[in-house]
Amino acid sequence: MPGPCATTILTIVPDHNESPFIYLASQSPRRRQLLDQLGVAHRLLLPEEHEDAEALEAEREGETPEDYVLRVTQAKWQAAVPRLARYRQRDAGMPSAPILCADTTVAIDNMILGKPQDPAHAAEMLARLSGRAHRVLTAVVVNGHALVSTSHVVWRTLSEQEIARYVASGEPMGKAGAYAIQSRAAAWTVRIEGSYSGIMGLPLYETAELLRPLGWQF
Repeated sequence: MPGPCATTILTIVPDHNESPFIYLASQSPRRRQLLDQLGVAHRLLLPEEHEDAEALEAEREGETPEDYVLRVTQAKWQAAVPRLARYRQRDAGMPSAPILCADTTVAIDNMILGKPQDPAHAAEMLARLSGRAHRVLTAVVVNGHALVSTSHVVWRTLSEQEIARYVASGEPMGKAGAYAIQSRAAAWTVRIEGSYSGIMGLPLYETAELLRPLGWQF
């Protein structure tokens, strides 16, 4: 990739005697669901105990949301490549296959709204999003190649009671921007411009574009 987010591209070549599949380096059940929707077989490639996956998501001063989400996703992919090599050293029968990583962030102007630290932080994020337009950016990396999906979401104004009920449900925790579009937050959404699957966490158009050169057909 050109520019400040440049990365070394390492190619993971699939074993030809295996049915086509990818390794998904993500714990998100929504990404698994979306890959199933696309008909892409996948196996999980989760961080090992010694890996600090959360540290990769730390923001850098002056970083735009676009640069942030791309950098974080590339960093996750670069961490997943040696992880797969370690797993294959321990299990000689483990096949080679492409690795997919993704990351999602929510932004108002240039303010990044990541995952809330606690319920109070979640309520603060939701209040900030209330009655406003915001962007949802999801980057996808496969075999070192990256694409970014940007969607625009408009919410109606939320009451304090609505925010409190949503926070009490536990849904905001672990979600960028403290919400999931496929949950009750859909009732607040006035308009979406862009990729619904991208807002969920894996833009299917961009994912298909990255997988097609590797032999997948859609």
